[in-house]
Formats: sequence, structure tokens, C-alpha cells
Amino acid sequence: MGWSRRLTCLEICAGAGGQSLGLELAGFEHELAVELDQNACATLRHNRPHWKVAHGDVASPDTWDPAAYAGIDLLAGGVPCPPFTIAGKQLGATDERDLFAWAIELCGTIGPRALLLENVRGLSLPRFAAYRQHVLDRLAELGYAADWRLLHASDYGVPQLRPRFVLVAMRPDDFAYFSWPQPHPESTATVGETLLDLMAANGWPGAAAWAARANDIAPTIVGGSKKHGGADLGPTRAKRAWRLLGVDALGVADAAPSANDPVTLVPKLTCDMVARIQGWDGSEYQWEFTGRKTSNYRQIGNAFPPPVARALGEQVRRALDHQGEPHELVEQSATTHDPVYAVLRDDGGFLTREEIVRRLAVPLDVPAFERHLAHLRHDFSIEVRSGRAGDAYRLGTFKAFTGQDDHLRHEAFVNPARIS
Repeated sequence: MGWSRRLTCLEICAGAGGQSLGLELAGFEHELAVELDQNACATLRHNRPHWKVAHGDVASPDTWDPAAYAGIDLLAGGVPCPPFTIAGKQLGATDERDLFAWAIELCGTIGPRALLLENVRGLSLPRFAAYRQHVLDRLAELGYAADWRLLHASDYGVPQLRPRFVLVAMRPDDFAYFSWPQPHPESTATVGETLLDLMAANGWPGAAAWAARANDIAPTIVGGSKKHGGADLGPTRAKRAWRLLGVDALGVADAAPSANDPVTLVPKLTCDMVARIQGWDGSEYQWEFTGRKTSNYRQIGNAFPPPVARALGEQVRRALDHQGEPHELVEQSATTHDPVYAVLRDDGGFLTREEIVRRLAVPLDVPAFERHLAHLRHDFSIEVRSGRAGDAYRLGTFKAFTGQDDHLRHEAFVNPARIS
């Protein structure tokens, strides 16, 4: 789609350029991309030499100056996901790698017209309901309307499951024009259809039969981290799913199968194949990755698929251009992710369990209340006061890193691989 004018974009935790490319195709021009991984920075510079790329910790003033980008059109990023990943400990705000809350404060500092943040599916789980609600509350304080949505890459032409939880925020007069991109799963090819030409490139006689067997979309590509060995296609469950597609997930190949390989070979994927499954497919999505094979695979596997980023970017762009008909906005305070959090937030004082339950619109037994409280304690300090009526609770401070010097993140920064 051609755009009459390009809008400006600042991207944090940019990785190797999946979201970057998608947003560029949606009509955004990068003023700056910030990334901690040196190899990913090299890939960005290789593909877009004219872009300004800052290498370093995105939250460090030594890396870049946020004030220089005040009023930019779009602040976007895929902030580190370990605090919310289903495979991890789900520490949330108490995880020093959590940059989601910090990104919300950055939004308040810079004041972009729009905010687009993506993360793993885990952030959509009940465990993080209060965290999500607090993010919406804080954005409302900063003057933004916002919404969350779980999107699947396979709904946007990417032959891979890859669920991502996405946050979009804008000023209310712009957000009234925003709608989520419509899914079109019928346009998504299978793994076999997507990779047949690459599998057959070196004359492997089993390519056609393999493609017929690989007749479904792929499980989620997992990029991993520097502290987890070499490249492979994911944990045990993912490896089993790959095996059903006729793929050996124990590593990544240097080249496609050759004419001398048997028809019965269960092939490994190359980095080029993984990139195509991530959505780098076709002339518009041409992209080259720098560095060695394992680094290439991690850059590709950790990326936000460009077609999904493009679909989101186009919808953000339409909203900022006030295209289409506006819709009525729902009051942010009416959106409830965690009812116990909402009651404690709205009261501001000490409440017993019975008082909290009386104010809820739904019944809540003692075990369910204790679960809500346990989840809240991960992300907030909860003050407890004992009395004749039993323990009373008050919502305290949010534990996430928002820029404070005494946060655990500063202790952990001696090992940057744990942070981004």
C-alpha cells in the first residue's frame, strides 16, 4: 500500500528487524532503533544503512536520549519476554528483565501519538491480570486509550502458530479510529508449500513427498537465548510437533538436502527456511542476517513476524490518519482484568476479604481469593493489617522496573544476557 506521507517511528528492543520491516512497509520511517544484541544491530545496519541504530541497554541514558524523540508518531517494541513466558517462572514485575512497565513510562516521557508493544502469550494469562490492568490504568493517567489483543501469526499469512499478545495505545481522538487487523487464515500456506522450493534447491529427490507430509503450519519458532546452547527448534513438545511434519528439530542445517540424500531423510531446516516460516517470504520481505549460524537462528527465531507487524502497523497508520468511521470508546476504568485488584485500587484503603467480596460483581470463595492475592503479591506490595474482623489488605506499590535506581535490574545488569 502506498502512503501519501511517512510517519516517524522509534523502536526499542528492535531485535534483527522483523517488526522494523513490517512497520516500514506500513508507512513508518525509523528515526531510531535501539537493541542490546550486537549481532542484531549489525543485521539492522546491514539491511538499512541509513537508519540510526543504537547498541546497548535501552534503559540506560548512555545508550540514547529519549528526550530527543519527544512527540514521535509511533513508539514500538518487542520488550524482553522471560518475565511472562509460559516455559519460565512467570515472575512478572519482580523479574529484573521486565521492561514492559518501563516502556509505559517511556511513553509518558516521549509522548508519542501511538504505542505498539508485543510480547508472549503468557502475558494474557490470569496470573498477569492485575499487571495488565495496571498498565491500562497508567496509560489512562498519561492520556492514552489502550487495548490488548492475542494475535496468531497464522491468521496473517505466516505458516506458524506463534501467538503474540499485543498492546496498542493512542490518544483518545486517534484511538476512536483504531480497529484490530482482520484475520485471514485461509491465505496461510502449509510448511510444505512454503518450503518446497528451498528443500528441493539442491536436487533432493524426497522434497515433493516431504512437502506433502508437512501439510500443516509450524509450531512456534523459539529463538532461545545465549545461555541455552546452540540452535534448535524448541522444547520437547515442539520437537514432537516438528517430527510429525517430517522435520528433525535437533539443530539447524547448513544447507538443504542434496541429490545424494535418501528419499526417507528427515531433514533439518536451514536458517533461510526458518526465516521464511517467520514471514520473511517474497520480494517485499527480503532481509539478510549477519553473523554465524547460531546467531542467525536466534535473531530469526526471536523476531516478530514482519507480516503481522505490517498488519498492525497499517491499522495504527489508518487510525492516526483518521481513516474510516470512528467508534465509541469504552471508559478505561470499566475494563476489568482482575476484580480484586480493581476493588483495592478504587478504595485505596484497607479492606478485609469479606469487604472485598461484597464489592465484587461475581462470587469469590476463599481459595479463589487467595489465588488472586498470591498473583497480586508477585507484582505489587500488599500491606496487611490484622484486626478483630480478620486481616485487611491494601494495595501498595507496583514492583516493576520503571526507571528507579534501586531496582533489582541494576544488580542484574552485570550479566546483560539475562536482561534482553
